[in-house]
Amino acid sequence: MSENRIEMQQIVDQEEHDFADMKARHFKARAKMALENETLRASFRGASDFLMAKRKSVFPDDEELEALRDRGEAARQRSLQDLPELLEMLEANLTRNGVQVHWAETADDACKIIHGIMEAGNAKTLVKGKSMVSEEIELNHYLEKKGIECLESDMGEYLVQLGNEAPSHIVMPVIHKNKRQIARLMHTRATTPDGEPVPYSEDVDDLIGNARAILREKFRNADAGLSGVNMAIAETGTLLLVENEGNGRMSTTVPPIHIAVTGIEKVVRSLTDVPELLTLLPRSATGQLITTYVNMISGPRQPGELDGPQQVHLVLVDNGRSRMYNHPQLKPTLQCIRCGACMNHCPVYARVGGHAYGSTYPGPIGQVVTPQLGNAGGLAANGDMINACSLNGACGEACPVRIPLPDLIRELRAEAARPATATALGMPVPGTGSRRNLGESLIWTGWSTIYKVPFLYRTSTRLMGLGRSLMPGKLAPWTNTRSMPKPAARSLHQLARDAGVPSTAEEARYQNKQRQAEEK
Repeated sequence: MSENRIEMQQIVDQEEHDFADMKARHFKARAKMALENETLRASFRGASDFLMAKRKSVFPDDEELEALRDRGEAARQRSLQDLPELLEMLEANLTRNGVQVHWAETADDACKIIHGIMEAGNAKTLVKGKSMVSEEIELNHYLEKKGIECLESDMGEYLVQLGNEAPSHIVMPVIHKNKRQIARLMHTRATTPDGEPVPYSEDVDDLIGNARAILREKFRNADAGLSGVNMAIAETGTLLLVENEGNGRMSTTVPPIHIAVTGIEKVVRSLTDVPELLTLLPRSATGQLITTYVNMISGPRQPGELDGPQQVHLVLVDNGRSRMYNHPQLKPTLQCIRCGACMNHCPVYARVGGHAYGSTYPGPIGQVVTPQLGNAGGLAANGDMINACSLNGACGEACPVRIPLPDLIRELRAEAARPATATALGMPVPGTGSRRNLGESLIWTGWSTIYKVPFLYRTSTRLMGLGRSLMPGKLAPWTNTRSMPKPAARSLHQLARDAGVPSTAEEARYQNKQRQAEEK
């Protein structure tokens, strides 16, 4: 190994160590580490600006965009309204088409089902197209413990796998790295089919070409392929996948076994629901009018066909989605089409990046989805994450299917602080009440009482004005990022009275009568 390559290896090892160190910490510490990393901040700021500009360029007409968002929202809400019926219809039609359907209530159930399919087919290698649900259930770690080799074939996912990291964005997993970092990673961690180190190059075409040469052999020899699902059409029993690289099509066509995995919310009734969503998804995600490939899979290889898998399996994952579906305020969470537009427009995400969130789904949608998932630790583990939002509303304005993300974040904050017995319809989010603080509750109860009783309000404001010099200089956590507020020497009511302005309607009527009496 050359001296230059040894030096690069040390840099890549350090980056892997830094990621592991960040992952082991809590949200506030991860966010602080991200804010101190200038390279990371530059990568996210540049990527966010680029993606927002691309999205704007493909939606030049605001009225047309709003009309399209209305139709997209309606399509998703129609699907959710009839979700139980559509899932049964989907299963029946997929089964008729020769697809084997599996139901997984938890993340662990999903991993066991997929391992069982691999074991039954004597499959030892799995090549994966892009699938955020497989990240959500931590499938790679599960299968690797069972002795099965898992290889990511999406370029971004492949790179984060080489670096032993996790995706930092749901559409562009390696958005946190620049070209030099990627070139070092490929040169030190990847080998050509001949077993030689991949030549160092910062040219994008070279990087893609080197990865393509490595992955081509893996596709050819894989025992099974796995993909996600963007939409599942119930009436026809069709799995729809969109992609740009062709790796998804290779994963679903070349290996003898194709396993598709998706959340139960991705079902739509018919092909007529697809055009609006297929128009919104790529434009909102990457600023494309349409992706390079749109795949529709309705079954395994039929007699006389020259290619395609011998088996097709669909694993429908719940993992907390039924709870979201039955929560009256949080149900819109399931409208998400996983475009990532909310992240691209979020000022917090642009500064701290995806890894700071410590979850499969970062950014605004991650703040809403993650606490509700069955294997993510609920609000107890993710309470800091839901507070990493300024409620500026950019995510809600960017969402192509109008998910009210700021409202959902507020609802989760309320769930975290309210007693578990007060949750709606007995469907609490895991960890409800975990952020409830007795001292804070007493303070807000006292504040509410003071504002309800005029005498208490007048007395407390007068006392605060008199004791303003006794206020502390610091009051954590408020003064960690803000200056300490100081009560005014005289309240607004006192200033108004001194100026002759009546403070109440009753006093105004009294003064008016006095003036009328004087005039007479």
